[in-house]
Amino acid sequence: MLRKMLEKDRKRLRRKIHIRKRVYGSTERPRMTITKSNRRISAQVIDDAKGHTIAAASTLEKELREVKATVAGAGQLGEIMGKRLLEKNIKSVVFDRNGYLYHGIIKALADGSRKAGIEF
Repeated sequence: MLRKMLEKDRKRLRRKIHIRKRVYGSTERPRMTITKSNRRISAQVIDDAKGHTIAAASTLEKELREVKATVAGAGQLGEIMGKRLLEKNIKSVVFDRNGYLYHGIIKALADGSRKAGIEF
């Protein structure tokens, strides 16, 4: 499987596997994972102990379609995600960057969540 992938995707997959060995979400501190493409961004908060998604936000949602996959859009999505978590009384999460480098969109989404009051 790794042989057919592009070099960029292969490196991200290796980083993702390396990160997921250590990052685990509990009921008290669930895991926030990020998925991005050139057009869309999505974030999920997952309780790995139960295997349930607690909250999610995506640019595919009808009310968030105007949010673009840019640094500014990721900041907005992070703030929305933070507000949804605070409504469910979750104040702290483990951040899973899903193998992406921590800059640009990923950093903006994390900063937006912190701005809303979520701790990493």
